[in-house]
Amino acid sequence: MHDGQVQVLVEAKKINDPLRLEHASQLFRYFAVTNARIAILTNGQVYEFYTDLEAPNRMDAKPFLVLDFADIDDTLLPELAKLTKESFDLDSVISAAGELKYIGQLKRILAAQFKEPEDEWVKFLTTRVYEGAFTQRVREQFGPLVAKATSQFLNEQVNDRLKSALGGPDSYVSVSAGTPQPEQPQPAAETAEVPEGERVVTTEEELEGYRIVRAIVCADVPAARVAARDTQTYFGVLLDDNNRKPIARLWFNRSKKYLGVFDENKAETRLPITSVEDIYQHAGHLRATVARYLSPAQSTSAW
Repeated sequence: MHDGQVQVLVEAKKINDPLRLEHASQLFRYFAVTNARIAILTNGQVYEFYTDLEAPNRMDAKPFLVLDFADIDDTLLPELAKLTKESFDLDSVISAAGELKYIGQLKRILAAQFKEPEDEWVKFLTTRVYEGAFTQRVREQFGPLVAKATSQFLNEQVNDRLKSALGGPDSYVSVSAGTPQPEQPQPAAETAEVPEGERVVTTEEELEGYRIVRAIVCADVPAARVAARDTQTYFGVLLDDNNRKPIARLWFNRSKKYLGVFDENKAETRLPITSVEDIYQHAGHLRATVARYLSPAQSTSAW
């Protein structure tokens, strides 16, 4: 409610239930007979936001914004903030809905193509590097190549971003397994001589683990405050990109995986996990760590 008028409608399904509009008849009906301009369909993990861009008082068939708590898109958070009670700005959300809708759909299409390229996508790219006819044999040859090139390109982009954040193309962070210490800048000459085999390589599994940790602690802090730093031995998740505020360490560079968590003295405990999804089992520990950093006693304590 806002100014005595219904502004947002929500229909909730069971967790893990697929979100399909054919199962949201009530949401369609109430949207047409109330003053609400925003409708939300959710199963507790995924939230789909709808409005009436195509016809007044008729809910669109496709959402203008999709929020997945298992894979939060930070670019959506400013728009979501406009729907909070403290900063409610419906007009601004509606004005941005059209762009959000199509950008979101394009991003999902690209993600699907990157994961499993369709023939048209393979043909589109192949004809720009191969001058012969696009036959079935060529399609079978280039299909795996397109998928591999896409995967490598995305990994390289992520690695470049992380390396840039760490201070240079060859820089890396070296932190002891005990109490985190401030990283020491490396002289340019030494940095340039880091052997190829010793440079940091960020894996998709590490990024997935980071996204899970971030999703868990987003209940307590904005996603933008949850930073990542990769090293040769572990992938670190930090609050405010501060290595004095470690949230977790992902020890995935070996056959046995471990999740590193921290107590009130910042002593690390490595918990064995069998899959990245097991991180969810330790959500309470991760949130408690963040809560300690947010407490007044922590913020004023000396280091």
